[in-house]
Amino acid sequence: MKIDVVDIKGNKTGRSVDLPDEIFAVEANEHAIYLDVKQHLANRRQGTHKAKERGEVTGSRKKIKKQKGTGTARAGDIKSPIFRGGGRIFGPRPRNYSTKLNKKVKSLARKSAISVKAGKGNLMVIEDFTFDAPKTKEFASILNSLDLSSKKTLLVTGETDKQVYLSSRNIQNTAVTSSNSLSTYEIMHANTLILSEGAVEKLKTMLA
Repeated sequence: MKIDVVDIKGNKTGRSVDLPDEIFAVEANEHAIYLDVKQHLANRRQGTHKAKERGEVTGSRKKIKKQKGTGTARAGDIKSPIFRGGGRIFGPRPRNYSTKLNKKVKSLARKSAISVKAGKGNLMVIEDFTFDAPKTKEFASILNSLDLSSKKTLLVTGETDKQVYLSSRNIQNTAVTSSNSLSTYEIMHANTLILSEGAVEKLKTMLA
């Protein structure tokens, strides 16, 4: 399918790009999207949670009362989990939550996510642009020109552009990434996907 290219002011440039159906119009595989998003969120977890068990809390190991004749249950030491301030039973321990996913499944997930956006009309192509220095106001004006200032947007550039990224960093509900770093989670999280012309060519090569 073909889609018109717009400039940073939201006007049509008179050019169009061809979006191959094998990338931008595939039948969405919801399970592949689920697996990729699940892996992305799992890999972001630090896994540094930790609770002190009875061998780690401060306290004496001395038997706090005699074994029998007290009329209450026997107790070993003050660090027992049944007492306030004692160790925790089966508390969280540091662990690695990261998982692996087949490359073909990840590729299918990204193509499915892009196709979902394209199918719903939430995908647009913008001409390549950059800034000489970080300029948040200029980036905000671009979003206003595209009528996207109130929507969650994801701009995908062909190459990593530090100036564009820094210009968008302080704008709420807006994210910028390069085609090499594009994830299924970012695509699905955004309401509108904006691809630069360079990003389109990159994606054709990467996902073909």
